[in-house]
Amino acid sequence: MNKLIYCATVLIAFIASCNTQKQASKFRFATPEAGTLVKIGESIPLKLVFPSEVSTFDSVVYAMDGEVLARRTDSTPVTLDTEKAAFGSRTLSAKLYYGGEEQVAYSNIIVVPPPPKRYSFKVINEYPHDPKAYTQGLEFDENNILYESTGNESSGQNGKSSLRKVDYRTGEVIQRLDLDDRYFGEGLTLVGDKVVQLTWREKVGFVYNKNTFAKIGEFAYGQSAEGWGLCYDGNRLIKSDGSSRLYFLNKDTYAEEGFIEVYNDKGPVDSINELEYIDGKVYANIYTKDIIVIIDPETGAIEGEINLIGIYADKKDHNNELNGIAYDRRGDRLFITGKLWSKLYHIELVER
Repeated sequence: MNKLIYCATVLIAFIASCNTQKQASKFRFATPEAGTLVKIGESIPLKLVFPSEVSTFDSVVYAMDGEVLARRTDSTPVTLDTEKAAFGSRTLSAKLYYGGEEQVAYSNIIVVPPPPKRYSFKVINEYPHDPKAYTQGLEFDENNILYESTGNESSGQNGKSSLRKVDYRTGEVIQRLDLDDRYFGEGLTLVGDKVVQLTWREKVGFVYNKNTFAKIGEFAYGQSAEGWGLCYDGNRLIKSDGSSRLYFLNKDTYAEEGFIEVYNDKGPVDSINELEYIDGKVYANIYTKDIIVIIDPETGAIEGEINLIGIYADKKDHNNELNGIAYDRRGDRLFITGKLWSKLYHIELVER
């Protein structure tokens, strides 16, 4: 072997050996590995690798998200119970105290809910829907008048974004307000005698008189990046922005007052789109998928998943995606439609 190559090989091996020894002597978590998925309620061991130069120490303090879990004066593992942990990424730390010094090790786990219930569907009835309506928001009022927000379909064939009142039985547009060309209409919800409508990337929402469609206010977005879906739980507005977050807005000032991350048993779920609040849960379209998820708005857990693949036979591409959920509270009926769909469907869920 060439002497130069041989020397280089030896040097690389020596460096690798030093790095391995350095890693072996580093204070760190052996388990769990960073990013480990943990089902809520599972107990997992917290095991540490101690520096080789530390034979005795004063104590080790274990914490999750800064809250102390346990203190130890030996190297025995600590068991972490996740029964009361919040969903999402939880930071683990261990502080080692010895000889007046401190070392800190970090890891993290991602706490996820159990698998959601799975549903298919049964079509109970079909109604006409404007095939030029690029549906972004959909909601019934107490008189079963359907309110609809539409955006501009990418080819521009359906004209302006709009706010509409619709007779769901016939598909007739009873009342319509076109938005200014600079705004792309998105989700909407009803709050008393007001309609609240989002825009997409313009970072502004509009408030209208429910009966006349006269604009009576507007509001700027806060931390949320865009406007996608909107619903109302009776106390606060719940808003999506295409991420894995649901934002909570004050019903009077429309200021963002917090958010939750949405998770299923695989991790965070993003692309949350049009929303509807039904019996304490948030039903949400997932962008580009024929799926509606059922979210607990208190925890962010996805508790159910509705597979609607095949419901609309004329679906062609992303401009024909499922995007419209409306609930008739008086009749306990669930309706869905999509962008540029010619039909509005009354469906029932069938648990698998």
